[in-house]
Amino acid sequence: MQTPAGKECSYYYADYFRGKSKQECRLLGESLPPLKWKPSLCTSCPVPGILLANACEHMVLKPRLVREFPFIHQTISVSAYCTKTSKQVTEPHIGCGECHPLPFSYQGNNIEPDITG
Repeated sequence: MQTPAGKECSYYYADYFRGKSKQECRLLGESLPPLKWKPSLCTSCPVPGILLANACEHMVLKPRLVREFPFIHQTISVSAYCTKTSKQVTEPHIGCGECHPLPFSYQGNNIEPDITG
């Protein structure tokens, strides 16, 4: 479904049927403890980009609300965990590298072709 920021996100839910006006982020709502969502959080949320780049069913996203400085708007920060390999995912856009082997080895900002075969 399309978020208020205009991005596609499978965690966003809106219901306007028969005069209802219900909007929610199910990723924030299902976290423990549930985090309070507001539409302005969708503008800086990294989750739609992560879902577009990586659709691994083993990756679990854990959101946090972050405020860098007092009195400045909150943003969403996301950490990822792979349930298949049981380890933290350092780059959620790419994944852990075990579930879906990559044709190249990713090392920071360097992308080197894998010539081993």
